[in-house]
Amino acid sequence: MTTSAAWRRRAKGLASAKRPHGRAAAAREPLTPEQVVELATRHNLAELEIEQGGVRIRVVREHAPAAPGTVAAPAAEAAPAIEGHVVKSPMVGTFYRAPAPDAKPFIDVGGVVKEGQTICVIEAMKLMNEIEADASGTIKQILVENGQPVEYGQALFIIG
Repeated sequence: MTTSAAWRRRAKGLASAKRPHGRAAAAREPLTPEQVVELATRHNLAELEIEQGGVRIRVVREHAPAAPGTVAAPAAEAAPAIEGHVVKSPMVGTFYRAPAPDAKPFIDVGGVVKEGQTICVIEAMKLMNEIEADASGTIKQILVENGQPVEYGQALFIIG
């Protein structure tokens, strides 16, 4: 069973758990799209699909919060700005600091890099893409955690 199929079954159970069954169900108003969105948000679901009375409502949230009750703070407020050259992600994918899970990282904070040196790997569509430093210097800060998804143009490293 696929993950989305499991979530659909779970969502179907959540939607029907609070609703009466039988004749009482026919008398109750169907969920509104706003209620479906609220249900997906409350249960931190990335995707929720509900079908009732021949009407299907599907909610897909692009950026579901990491954990319920936490609020993501903007990166500018989280840490003071460090000056230097910013290495940005050339693609969307998953960031890895090392070539393999049991290998040592390509580079650590304080390490010296040369232009063209591999500094990380971004996995995109099951392909591992080596990302090279586009400037020489010392790594001042690594802005992404290992295994974290990254977007195109997202800052990865600061080189001083």
